[in-house]
Amino acid sequence: MPAVLANMSSRSASWFYVFSYFVLSICGSIHAANNCNGPLLSVLPESSFKSSSTSSKSQLPHSAKLNRREGEGGWAPERSDRQPWLQLDLRQKMEVTAIATQGRSGSSDWVTSFMLLFSDCGLAWKQYGQSEDIGQTYTGNTNSEGVVQHKLVHSITARFLRFVPLDWSTTGWIGLRVEVYGCVYKSDVADFNGRSALLYRFNQKSQRTVKDVISLRFKSYGADGVLVHGEGHRGDYLTLELHHGTLALHLNLDDAKLYPSSANVSVFLGCLLDDQLWHYVLVKRSNKQVNLTVDGHTRHLSTTGVEDSLEVDYELSFGGIPIPGKPGSFLRKNFHGCIENLYYNGVNIINLAKRRKLQIHSVGNVTFSCSEPQPQMVSTTFLSSSSSYLSLPLEPLGVWGLDIHFHFRTWNQEGLLFSTGLAQESQHLVLQISRGQLHLMVHGAAEQKTNISIEGSVTDGLWHSVSLSYRDLIVSLVLDNEPTSTMDVQSHADSGNSVFFGGCPQYSGGCKNPTVAFQGCMRQILLNNQLMDLPRVQQGLLGNYSKLQFDICGIRNRCLPNFCEHDGRCTQSWDTFYCDCSGTGYTGETCHNSIYEASCEAHRQMGSTSGYFYIDPDGSGPLKATLVYCNMTEDKVWTVVGHNNSGFVNVTGATTKKPYVMRFNYTASLEQLRTLIGRSEHCQQEVVYSCRKSRLFNTWDGRPLSWWLDRSGEKQTYWGGSVPGIQQCSCSLAENCIDMNYFCNCDADTHLWVNDTGLLSYKDHLPLTEIVIGDTNRTGSAAVYRVSSLHCNGDRFMWNSASFYPGSSSLHFPKFQAELSADISLYFKTTASSGVLLENLGTADFITLKLTTPSAITFIFDVGNGPVDLTVTSPVPLNDKQWHYVRAERNLKEASLQVDQLPLHTLEAPSEGHYRLQLKSLLFIGGSTFKESSFLGCIRALTLNGVTLDLEEQAKLTPGVTPGCPGHCSGSASVCHNRGRCMEKNSGYVCDCTHSAYNGPHCKKEVSMSFESGSSVTLTFQMPFPVIHNRDRGSQSSSSQPVHSQSSAIYAHNGESRENIAFSFLTTHTPAMLLCVSTYHQQYLAIVLANNGSLQIWFHLNREKRAEIFTPKASSLADGQLHRVQVHREGKDLYVQIDKDIDQKYNLSSDMKMNTLRSLTLGKVTGTSAGHAGLSEEVLRAGSKGFIGCLSSVQFNHLTPLKTAILNHGSSLVHVLGNLVESNCGALADSTTSQSASEGVDRGIDRLKKTRSDSAVIGGLITAVLLITLCAVSVTSCFLYRRCSHTHPQEKSSISQKKDPRRSPEHSYPAGLENSYPVDLVLDLNLDLLSSVSHSRMEYYI
Repeated sequence: MPAVLANMSSRSASWFYVFSYFVLSICGSIHAANNCNGPLLSVLPESSFKSSSTSSKSQLPHSAKLNRREGEGGWAPERSDRQPWLQLDLRQKMEVTAIATQGRSGSSDWVTSFMLLFSDCGLAWKQYGQSEDIGQTYTGNTNSEGVVQHKLVHSITARFLRFVPLDWSTTGWIGLRVEVYGCVYKSDVADFNGRSALLYRFNQKSQRTVKDVISLRFKSYGADGVLVHGEGHRGDYLTLELHHGTLALHLNLDDAKLYPSSANVSVFLGCLLDDQLWHYVLVKRSNKQVNLTVDGHTRHLSTTGVEDSLEVDYELSFGGIPIPGKPGSFLRKNFHGCIENLYYNGVNIINLAKRRKLQIHSVGNVTFSCSEPQPQMVSTTFLSSSSSYLSLPLEPLGVWGLDIHFHFRTWNQEGLLFSTGLAQESQHLVLQISRGQLHLMVHGAAEQKTNISIEGSVTDGLWHSVSLSYRDLIVSLVLDNEPTSTMDVQSHADSGNSVFFGGCPQYSGGCKNPTVAFQGCMRQILLNNQLMDLPRVQQGLLGNYSKLQFDICGIRNRCLPNFCEHDGRCTQSWDTFYCDCSGTGYTGETCHNSIYEASCEAHRQMGSTSGYFYIDPDGSGPLKATLVYCNMTEDKVWTVVGHNNSGFVNVTGATTKKPYVMRFNYTASLEQLRTLIGRSEHCQQEVVYSCRKSRLFNTWDGRPLSWWLDRSGEKQTYWGGSVPGIQQCSCSLAENCIDMNYFCNCDADTHLWVNDTGLLSYKDHLPLTEIVIGDTNRTGSAAVYRVSSLHCNGDRFMWNSASFYPGSSSLHFPKFQAELSADISLYFKTTASSGVLLENLGTADFITLKLTTPSAITFIFDVGNGPVDLTVTSPVPLNDKQWHYVRAERNLKEASLQVDQLPLHTLEAPSEGHYRLQLKSLLFIGGSTFKESSFLGCIRALTLNGVTLDLEEQAKLTPGVTPGCPGHCSGSASVCHNRGRCMEKNSGYVCDCTHSAYNGPHCKKEVSMSFESGSSVTLTFQMPFPVIHNRDRGSQSSSSQPVHSQSSAIYAHNGESRENIAFSFLTTHTPAMLLCVSTYHQQYLAIVLANNGSLQIWFHLNREKRAEIFTPKASSLADGQLHRVQVHREGKDLYVQIDKDIDQKYNLSSDMKMNTLRSLTLGKVTGTSAGHAGLSEEVLRAGSKGFIGCLSSVQFNHLTPLKTAILNHGSSLVHVLGNLVESNCGALADSTTSQSASEGVDRGIDRLKKTRSDSAVIGGLITAVLLITLCAVSVTSCFLYRRCSHTHPQEKSSISQKKDPRRSPEHSYPAGLENSYPVDLVLDLNLDLLSSVSHSRMEYYI
């Protein structure tokens, strides 16, 4: 008991410290905020003011005090000064809260914009940014006397400040007077030299806590080092350390002996933390929940073990982990740098150490003032990848040869580090970064045998050291103290030459940038062991330079915060960041867009059949996609979500005090299910419940004896077939209970088995998450239940629409939450020539999507850098009363706009400047705030960042707008299937099947061909101009460059690393080539049948790597049955579905795009075929065999090769070889398979009934007679057809139109459809439909 009380007392004391610390911190912050605003420069001596130069003795830097008129009223630099600056020494560490600027008194000299740098020592500088959204420059003055003051968003703690003018008066020169506001900064600081530590020892043997708070500020001179560590004998530990410039927190709360498999957790945050600048850290733990904050950025994690307390033995160590019994030895690398204001659970550790308290033990030499490292390492930033360079003279080499040493850091994968000339003419010794690795070579040598390549990336943002020695025609290279690499050269160094660092000048003789110049930082440059004086370079006294920034390393971590959404992995270069979306299920520049359809209904619209599919009901929202079964065999499409207990369960021995409880875990999370159910029109779940002497309700007082829980965990007492709010079963509502005195059959309490089975269909309560049964403990009592999967149908948002009528009416919704990412998609139809589809305004920012002309859509927005607009112009009118699709997106990387199937139009975002879209007003749909250019027509399926707006519900409340949209193509009846497009006509509708691999009135009819030996269909592509130039750079308006249809080529562009392939096939021959796609960059994709009949998918995306092969099913598919294959690639993710039983996911090694497609071939492929050079031998072997059998409904992205071959057989871009027969083989084989399965079931029933019928024999004879008759008619038809071919050869098609027993009826295309979207436009094809085949090249087939 005393131990417990002591432990409680310890915890209470600990939390008293924590509470006191935070109260004092808050009070101190309030006090500082109210008083830390005094002027700091008035008391400074003249020696505190320095500058890069001065224009005269009367314009010295100490004249730069605000409102002073001494001398000539301020500071001005020399006009030849290429990088002017004014520097202030505040004499001690200050907290700066505001700054002010003024021009030079009585002159035309002032600064219009400037940067602000700060430093502790006056050597290592950091650029101050007002906020992460606002650029790192300040607005200055517009005249000489006005004062412009800036209050700092975050105060600066520093001794030195530097004002760097960027722009100045156009009528004068730079003139500057300044003031700085703040107060003295007080802190407790400790200096650790890399061999020292502080130990905080507890009052008892161990200390157990459920909550911890650790806060500190640190400045590090190394990339690695332990900041805080504590551990216990059970296996608990907490470690906070720097690892490669990133802060890492490692934590374990479990007993290692009791829970050896418990996962230890680690979290990493920050980057470039070894920059010799101060960084703030806060660790807050409450039980298993932990927050790690670094410089205002927070990452949350939860421990995964059993325990929720941390037990630490004896002590916590700061700065290192000493090894007990070994003085001066440490377990891991110690911290080298300074720590200040170090608090552990309210205890000021450094203050205790300064006062030499007994709780603190010092290891090594810990001092209480922050010293600067020696020697001082001053950095220089190379700003431009095209024109930055530093040129230094090379002194006479003497007998020692040439030695070069320097440090560098960068993110870029390419860049020249240094180059120097050799005595042999036109040869240079070049050290460069290539593909992230270091390479040393002799540039210009006749044979490139002399080179050094060092493995390992040097583009990780860390400092790397390079030492190069050149003696006796041997060059040695050392990277980061690794083993030395050497090479022989044939020429001596040229001592009269210069050494170029980072790049080459435009006119420099033999020095040339191998790829690009270096973008990054360099420091500690030594030539022949002499440290280069970079201030002299800056003053023009030594060497030369271009596009450099001295005294600062301007490298930035563009991955903090991580703007890659949905767990996308962020990488970066000097100028921007990139997102790797592999494995996330999302795509786009910031992994914003889901690669999956929103519902099973959408999958059916895309032409899919029943099977397992991933769906993403919230699109680009935060929820991940989930795997469901889509049942498309009925008119309604059912989405089926299973759970962990779908079988029948027998329950006995349960009472109300000890009831039977079963929890149901679904294959989707409850949040995903909530979204799915909300999107569906109807959902249901069957509960099969049978009972014997087991009641559902107490017959005396109506108290429930059994119940179930809904998705919110609420108790529900109504059962299947009943409705919420009443304790009844379905038989009560149907008035057919076995005893009408009760509301449920089970409540009759009979000895016979009865059931209360029914459907639960109230969407707000679905799905059922738990069932509780409590009355099966009596003799003979039992219950049997089964809870079915969740079934939902319909997509209530796909056709959710509103009609807008004249009168300036619009729908209003809450403001669009779109600070960092905004995606908008909708369908519209109108007869008006213009109108605003969507608008949302802020104070200055805005976003608008509108129809600007009858054929143009414009997307325009402003995030603070000026308006940006994209316009897509359609070659056909958009006000034709047909549905048109629009999708607009804006993120930190780019903006994009797509209309229907026209090429995506993109605009790259600037790498600097504002990036948050700050909106304030209501969102207007169908109109604008100023009621100008209101929209007239219909809008449906309006989705913003994955959330579909309920237009119909809002339209009910808005005058001038009605729910729904009139017309035949405005409902969810799916009149057009398989990507078919419904088009309104005066007397009805027609289905545009242009983008569908199917045909017929409703795009449901298979388009199939029978291939014989040697036959093939090939589409050839050309590289279109608009595709190559469809990406504008910068943020300027692009409305003057609309995207037009290209009429000279098949589009060879595939903008995303995405392929969608679907087809059906039937064959008995192997090996076989089903489909082969190649590009102009020697990439290819091939789908073949191997010798054993297994399906193989070949991807060759990277020319430098071998092709990757995937075999989803090892068994033979060459079985004479029809098989459906669907392949979808998204980046590195590959999804393959075969029929209904194979659904697999693979990972590719590359996410390269298949840009500039060259050809697509079905059937025979040879190595000499156009575009097929470079295919592997195995693929060529299958390609040489071609394909013999049936191919049906082939679709590759938006292309439909079989339909294209049929409709455009005269085009020079469609090549047909061999004998191809248009056929309905796919549909016939499919129906035959179904019929065979049906007959098998019937035969099974016949066997069970032990009956036989001769009708089958009679039917078979009739079928045989009909078949012979059809064959005779077919032969006659072919004969007549052949005669006609000889009579009129110019009408002969290269695709045979003969009738065979599997011949399909003639393809019929709805009248008037040819006036909508022409085939060549929608397919992005220019097919010469007027070209004819000469008589000499005509081929005849029977």
